Amino acid sequence: MTTLILWRHGSTDWNEQQRVQGHTDSALNARGRAQAERAAPLLAARSPDAIVASDLHRATDTAAPLATRTGLPVRTDPRLRERCYGEWEGLTSAEIAQRFPDARARQRAGRQDLGHGIEPPADVMKRVGEALREAAEATPGGTTVVATHGGAARYGMFDLLGWPAELFGTVTVLANCHYTELRLDPVRGWTLSGHNLGSVDGTPGYE
Repeated sequence: MTTLILWRHGSTDWNEQQRVQGHTDSALNARGRAQAERAAPLLAARSPDAIVASDLHRATDTAAPLATRTGLPVRTDPRLRERCYGEWEGLTSAEIAQRFPDARARQRAGRQDLGHGIEPPADVMKRVGEALREAAEATPGGTTVVATHGGAARYGMFDLLGWPAELFGTVTVLANCHYTELRLDPVRGWTLSGHNLGSVDGTPGYE
């Protein structure tokens, strides 16, 4: 059965400071690198057939220990990047509320028209979903590990499962270096078989 493992990257300084990352190319910190090293044997035991990663360094560097263990190359795909948060990137929740009170109020009201260069959820779902489907089609019947981001993983999962974006907040954020597992059933289509899996130390952090 075709399986996708959506693996969130390890911890970064901005995760620990609860700053929005988005497309900003922040690096893993020492904790994040250790998380990736500890997670690698767990995922290698799944005998993956392919590894795909967002092209941002926190994702490719998370995938590197798994690639070393399995001998598989890491293919990068920019469509697996985190949601772009435009002018909000690098800010904490308190800073966003102070600088962009109107947009923050719209976000809390469930509005999607936030402005300030913030990518609409529907666009994120579409691009990540397309990337995941292509990754799955490249290894039919196999297992593909996708090193990506917390928000991107949820948006992609929602797209594959056909869930509405309005329910996004009902699914917990993946902890750093934890993963979601999806399987393609020949009759039912994509199914969720596990979420927030993994036994390494994780930090929910910001996307």
